[in-house]
Amino acid sequence: MPNAFDPYREALVVENHTVWPGDYEDWSDADKARVETLLHAAPQEAAELDYHRQHTGFARVITVTPADLDRVSVA
Repeated sequence: MPNAFDPYREALVVENHTVWPGDYEDWSDADKARVETLLHAAPQEAAELDYHRQHTGFARVITVTPADLDRVSVA
């Protein structure tokens, strides 16, 4: 179960990771990079957000969903 946006953990994020489901394997690296930038710019709006504890802080992990793509395609 993904976590909700957490301002405390967000302040301690040291890495960003994006999980792409297999449905998007035919997307170019440039297209994925553009979407990843938009998703991580507004993590509070991500449909599936998780934080992984690390020694130096947290890693933010966003799993891409169709809802996320609809939201950022307008941007």
